Amino acid sequence: MTDFSTIYKLSLVAVICFIKACSSSCPVLECWFVQEKAGRGGGLTAATSQEKSLLHIRTGAHSHGADFSQAPSDINPDRVYFITDPAATLCQRSLNPPRGSVQKPQCEINPFLPQPSTLKWVAPLTDSALSPAYLQADWFSTALQGLNDELAISTIMRAPTATKEHNVILTVTSKTVSVQSRLGEPVLLDCSFWVDPSSPLSGSGFAVEWRYQFRGDGRLVLAYDGKTDRLADTREEGATLDFEGLHKKGNASLILQEAKVHHSGMYICTVYLPYLVAQVAVELEIVEPPSLSIHPSPLPLTAPGQTFTVECEASGFAPLSLELSWELKGADGKSSPLGSGSVTGHRQAWDGTYSQSSRLELDPTKLDLGRGGELTCVAVHLGGTRRASVTLNAIGFSTPSIEDSMAMVGVALVLYGLIMFVSWTCTGSGSNGAGQQDKKDK
Repeated sequence: MTDFSTIYKLSLVAVICFIKACSSSCPVLECWFVQEKAGRGGGLTAATSQEKSLLHIRTGAHSHGADFSQAPSDINPDRVYFITDPAATLCQRSLNPPRGSVQKPQCEINPFLPQPSTLKWVAPLTDSALSPAYLQADWFSTALQGLNDELAISTIMRAPTATKEHNVILTVTSKTVSVQSRLGEPVLLDCSFWVDPSSPLSGSGFAVEWRYQFRGDGRLVLAYDGKTDRLADTREEGATLDFEGLHKKGNASLILQEAKVHHSGMYICTVYLPYLVAQVAVELEIVEPPSLSIHPSPLPLTAPGQTFTVECEASGFAPLSLELSWELKGADGKSSPLGSGSVTGHRQAWDGTYSQSSRLELDPTKLDLGRGGELTCVAVHLGGTRRASVTLNAIGFSTPSIEDSMAMVGVALVLYGLIMFVSWTCTGSGSNGAGQQDKKDK
């Protein structure tokens, strides 16, 4: 019994270790190596070349996180690289699709030139103006995007000159490539970074910058010099960082205390080290569904030959796209579409939200309303579908129903009984008066 228990425990440990090994396995990344072509001068943008490449990822210099088999025939052996990533950021599941999967993560690798930055919140990182011997190597940057837009990674890698053994020095990551938020809610745009602690650049400070880009419009949202612990003067109201988490864990996430319509757009998180820079982009969309109201409400009682106009107003929504339509539900419970009516143009409010209206002219004689129904305005929006309904009462459009006939018979009987009662009362009163008069005459 004891032997069986021991074997069971050992088997369980083996299974757990196997699962962990499989879940933490590092992928072989198919990547595009992109660089400028040599020999192109002048003011025109330099042409670029693209070559297929393979990145074999491992977490240690002597570990083997991937199968280092021979490169495929369509890949130049000089474009096969071995990447050491101690933080295992490049080993995440969204970068490692199942074998045979059609979907692949996006990957691009480029040559990188270390250089000091002239930005005032980055310049203190290279005050000495001396380039260390450590920079004399081959440097590369990679930009990766995981499956289903779940992950964005940017890395700076160093390799001794003329070798293919790369070490990840700086990694910037976002797990929220696309974010949606309602108006007025707090928003967190994820961004974190990791620096190789063995690198001479790791102890020289860092800087973080968040910029906004939308349709050619750009602005600085927040910039922080981690070396001198200072924020730049140009800072957007309501934007902040978790400074404790920034210094202890590399948490550079941007916090917007209250989402507003003008916050929609692309945000770029950039992390600077001395001579190095890496960035990821996060898209934020403010989505607010419309509020609906119908005028007039309640609707007037309609009669044969009488037409009237009803209006539905959708207000307070963002983004701009909206579809308005009308439906009519009859007394039998069946719904029929009435189209979109006459839709007005968009109007923008002071807070950036939009409003739009639809007018519908109703002719009850053409709708076969019967005894009325329910009129509904439908608004289809990215934030969800909204409905508003009013009751439509109509008279004189059909023969009475069984219920109506029974009610009319009941009313007739009541009236008949009332008339008979009054008639009987009056007749009885007249007879009594005549008898008394006869007695007086006698």
